[in-house]
Amino acid sequence: MEIRNAEFLKSSAHPKECPPPDFPEYAFIGRSNVGKSSLINMLANRNKLAKISGTPGKTQLINHFVINGVELPAISEDAWYLVDLPGFGYAKVSKSSRVKWQRTSEQYLTGRANLACVMMLLDSRHPPQKVDLEFMAWMGENGLPFVMVFTKVDKLNQSERAEFLPRYETEMLKRWHRVPPVYVTSAEKGDGRDELLRFIEQTNELYTAV
Repeated sequence: MEIRNAEFLKSSAHPKECPPPDFPEYAFIGRSNVGKSSLINMLANRNKLAKISGTPGKTQLINHFVINGVELPAISEDAWYLVDLPGFGYAKVSKSSRVKWQRTSEQYLTGRANLACVMMLLDSRHPPQKVDLEFMAWMGENGLPFVMVFTKVDKLNQSERAEFLPRYETEMLKRWHRVPPVYVTSAEKGDGRDELLRFIEQTNELYTAV
């Protein structure tokens, strides 16, 4: 897939404020500081499309970006939305704020008609985290399609890189019959970009064919 243009569209405090569900949509979510903004920028090939912060929990709204959406004089037929959702888990904010963000994200995920897939971001440097496993279980229970996107693989040495996926697969198979599709990425090195964009392109084709 060629990314011809990528633009910030709007931020929404509530799912009702989101843009009309005109295009297939891909929601990016994960624990705070998982590298979500960096991955979004890498995929879109824009250094400052999503704001990067060293403070966990900085993203507090549902942020919509439109990809390949500007083809004047008409809207492009292969446009799609990329959505940056508030991170969950640790954040330097009050517990009430974290609960509110999680509720907002869950309402969005279960109610968005054009949601094609959830990109579940996981830090490859850490062993399987309870909060991640529970959130993926919740998505499974609610019938939400998702893929596992591991970030920061460039931070691993050779042995760590060989071990982290089998470790996750072992943990996932305790609850799942099979492991969802997996993508391994590095925002710094560009690893996994082509594979993720190819998946989005193929999913878009299925979406528009329905």
